[in-house]
Amino acid sequence: MKKIILTGDRPTGNLHLGHYVGSLKNRVKLQENSDYDEMYVFIADTQALTDNFNNPKKVRDSVLEVAIDYLSVGLDPTKVTIFIQSMISALPELTMYYMNLVTLSRLERNPTVKSEVKQKDFGSSIPVGFLNYPISQTADITAFDATIVPVGDDQLPMLEQAREIVRSFNNIYGDTLVEPKAVIPDNEVCRRLPGTDGKAKMSKSLGNCIYLKDDSETVKKKVMSMYTDPNHLRVEDPGNTKDNPVFIYLEALANDDHFKKYLPEYKNLDELKAHYEKGGLGDVKVKRFLYDVIEDTLTPIRSKRKYYEENIDLVLDILKKGSVKANEKANETLKRVKRAMLIDYFE
Repeated sequence: MKKIILTGDRPTGNLHLGHYVGSLKNRVKLQENSDYDEMYVFIADTQALTDNFNNPKKVRDSVLEVAIDYLSVGLDPTKVTIFIQSMISALPELTMYYMNLVTLSRLERNPTVKSEVKQKDFGSSIPVGFLNYPISQTADITAFDATIVPVGDDQLPMLEQAREIVRSFNNIYGDTLVEPKAVIPDNEVCRRLPGTDGKAKMSKSLGNCIYLKDDSETVKKKVMSMYTDPNHLRVEDPGNTKDNPVFIYLEALANDDHFKKYLPEYKNLDELKAHYEKGGLGDVKVKRFLYDVIEDTLTPIRSKRKYYEENIDLVLDILKKGSVKANEKANETLKRVKRAMLIDYFE
């Protein structure tokens, strides 16, 4: 069996550091690993429209922004197929067939769906398309015979439901679909980066993000105003590093070379943490170090972003070619599914 990787993002704005440490950085590593046969990265505009249906311009504009973010972090269109979800005609048809295999109560019990419904404050007015997300995501995954799906912790329930649908389909119609496997970041901190305000998750809707496209001055303002330990009022006070976003970001981004370059009085993060927890280390010094680390990360990304922003036609061409290739692959799966369901009447 081929090893096929599939992953993607909703285009509801620019991508941020949470996306970078949670998935983008790992995607580039996977791309450079020869131990796979195909890799697909998609921009989930159809899914984004389920809760942005009244603001299609936001989604349309974000598609290009996300594509530029992808290319800026190092995704290579010669190694990875980058495509737009709505350009793949087989996906809504596969979704419709899979809908018969899932009950409404099972969808409502999905922890990720429940959490998102609460966050978006839908109340009892949940769009059907939004509730249907686990099923449409299963179509995305199975259309490309994906065996590996890199996800964050919050997406694990979605992938488990996709696996359930695959098993149900294969039990009824015969061995047709590939059951996917989740891959999560090794570094637990990277799985869910908190917001700059200390809230549980960096989120575009909460306005607590550091975006990959932010310039140096914007990054500095955001870092220097970050939430830390509210009880660490004076430099000499002992501080908490466990729930402190500044230290969580450092754990996700900093390495020993950063200490040699910017903070040579400490060998590594463990030493920095120990000093902060003991007392005698101020928040400003730690934040300045974090700013330097983030700048080291974002500077090469900004350089590539500038190139692609000046060559939009190239970005559009990459998306168009990727979508054509992805469409061909998904149509092959759709034919196989219809054959298994005995609805390939003229084949």
